Amino acid sequence: MPVSELLAIASAFCIALSSMLVGELKGRLPLLQLARWQMLGAFAMTSAVSLALGGWKTVGAWQFGMLALSSLFGIAIASTTYFAAIYSVGPRITALLFSLTSPFALALGYVFLGETIGGRQGAGILLVLAGIVLAIGAPRRFLKRGGERPSLTVVAPAAIPLAVEPAPPVAGPLWPGIALGAVTALGQALGSLFARPAMAAGVEPFTAMALRSGLAAAFFVALLAFPAVRATRAPFEAGALGLALGATFFGTALGMSLLMAALHGGDVGIVSTLSSMTPVLVLPMVWLRSGERPPATAWAGALLAIAGTALISLS
Repeated sequence: MPVSELLAIASAFCIALSSMLVGELKGRLPLLQLARWQMLGAFAMTSAVSLALGGWKTVGAWQFGMLALSSLFGIAIASTTYFAAIYSVGPRITALLFSLTSPFALALGYVFLGETIGGRQGAGILLVLAGIVLAIGAPRRFLKRGGERPSLTVVAPAAIPLAVEPAPPVAGPLWPGIALGAVTALGQALGSLFARPAMAAGVEPFTAMALRSGLAAAFFVALLAFPAVRATRAPFEAGALGLALGATFFGTALGMSLLMAALHGGDVGIVSTLSSMTPVLVLPMVWLRSGERPPATAWAGALLAIAGTALISLS
């Protein structure tokens, strides 16, 4: 298998692992505090690389504006709803709903950029939707993650072992989490739509990510001006910080870096398809964490979603 394809699969694995780490923070870290820590960590990691590469020279005024809009929709909004979806319905369904990014991006390209939608792409959209419906229709007993489960030890970037307690079970109706996942996918698609012209103009990728995450971090820090936001802050916990930074490292720094490396030397359609394998790769992680095998419908739905993404990306 070519190196670019291996890098794309590794990227999907890192993003799946990142979502699992975020899931462990449910009940331990408030949503906005998690977003604030993640964006500050992402900005520190990506801006350091950008400075080393001299990437800030590639950003002009109009590229800054487009990336600012991309940050608003793709990070400030989408990251918040992404974390909220994981807290609500867990990493498995959230990863699956993230597959809606490709259909949303296709539809936005059709409406705003005049791009065409062929028969294969239409079939891909139907496959993605069918996979999501099939997998989310899985037995609710699997979604309730209670009971005895093995403990998990995660090594943070600072190499501090963290004892992780089981996350609270998924309870209540699924539709709020499904709606949050759909908003996440739409936000990601809008973020890509606004970022596309700036990236095509030659903005260095790490610089683009540093700018987007830095603006989002400033937004989340600014929210601390509201007493209601300050009141929701949890006491500092080294374990929670380690998990948040670990999720940032695997999801934003390493995962996105591997994806950019794969796109540099590989076919865009193939790389996009392989990097969308997160819904499948997260299933054995959930199995290992919960001690309960995901139902067959979960595997089948994830595979259908990937097949649909392949039809969209390879058309």
